[in-house]
Amino acid sequence: MTDTARLRDRLQGCYVTVPTMFRDDEELSVDLDAMRKHVGFLIDGGITTGNGVLLACGAAGDFSTMTFDERVAVTAAVVEEAAGRVPVVMGGQTTSTKELVSLARAASDIGAEFMQVSPPFYFAHTDDDFMEHVAAAAAASDVGMVVYNTHWTSLDISNDLIDRLAGLGSVVGLKWSMPDTGFMEFEGVVSDYSDRFCIIDNQLRFATSHMLGARGIEVHICNFWPEWGVRMWGLLNDGRYVEAQHELVKVVLPFMRLWTEMEGYTSGDGHLDKLCMELVGLPSSRSRPPTRDIRDRYREQARAMLQSIGTPNVLTTD
Repeated sequence: MTDTARLRDRLQGCYVTVPTMFRDDEELSVDLDAMRKHVGFLIDGGITTGNGVLLACGAAGDFSTMTFDERVAVTAAVVEEAAGRVPVVMGGQTTSTKELVSLARAASDIGAEFMQVSPPFYFAHTDDDFMEHVAAAAAASDVGMVVYNTHWTSLDISNDLIDRLAGLGSVVGLKWSMPDTGFMEFEGVVSDYSDRFCIIDNQLRFATSHMLGARGIEVHICNFWPEWGVRMWGLLNDGRYVEAQHELVKVVLPFMRLWTEMEGYTSGDGHLDKLCMELVGLPSSRSRPPTRDIRDRYREQARAMLQSIGTPNVLTTD
């Protein structure tokens, strides 16, 4: 049986989407040793229970290019290296409820505490479709479910559906962003549901969402500068919201602007994280196709961006 209270208490802080590293071989095979080293780097940088959670095999972790077995192996490596020092979420995005059930069982078997699940993409599924999708996974496993509103690729989760999901005891988190027309839709969801779910801000409104009760923040920056994420979470918990907002503009805005520019060349998630990791001397790799290799094209722009935002340990030469 899912221990909802304990899971909600542990789902907080920097929600770090761990990139999947690949070897430089013909198959771009998964590099589990590099994954373990990166988890160690994040923990050494201060990401731990209470201020952070690690997501394995999410979008930034190339889940869409990986086999079922690869997803299980990568998550298992992250869990093993974390060794209880920081909670681990397994990415469970899939178009198949049968596969979702298998992923949920695997997550429990390997010791992941949570699984992230989104509405299936490709078809225009209904609220009832997604409700049954999540319920099947909840019935198959005792891991905590983090529901992710991927409105840009699939069903946009409605407030009515959130109310229904609250009836599933294992749904403990909402990773939230949404289309916003200026009528405070995002703020409304955080305000209305922060007493029932751990809400993870995926819309970069950290100060506002934290004031309204959000318990987590999606932070790509942590992959090459974990201390920054730890400091950001501290600012929010201390109520130093003006400083937190200035830090977002200083550090995250340049990162997002470069990512936006890269979208004109190739689409993906985690490719810029990995380039930045390379530029501070960490194990890294390209992302798997169809995301194209960005490294030669954007390396110097990324280096300049990292230097401009004050990232420590930026390499000055390749």
